[in-house]
Amino acid sequence: MSDMQDYASSLADTASRKFETFSYLPEMSAEQTRQQVEYVVSKGWNPAVEHTEPENATSSFWYMWKLPMFGETDVDAILAEVEACHAAHPQNHVRLVGFDNYAQSKGAEMVVYRGKAV
Repeated sequence: MSDMQDYASSLADTASRKFETFSYLPEMSAEQTRQQVEYVVSKGWNPAVEHTEPENATSSFWYMWKLPMFGETDVDAILAEVEACHAAHPQNHVRLVGFDNYAQSKGAEMVVYRGKAV
């Protein structure tokens, strides 16, 4: 077990916090983010964009950016909403969610932009 890594994360250091599987990996490139959006669309999940301040990111409540994009299959339109949310709230974390209507739960969730705590 000596190869096991410990990711230092604390409430005081907002930059150290981890949110989901992708946050343990290097930041995704624009192409990798696009591939994740394509995956959400290919599964038939409804995309939604959420954001929150870095100091509130551990809360289960994030602000909804507009309404979920029910039935949206245009990857460029989804990415444009992610960008619009980031432009409107540059200091906030912005995440993309894929809602699965059949399972009535989130099928995917990833932080696309990490905000900087002030």
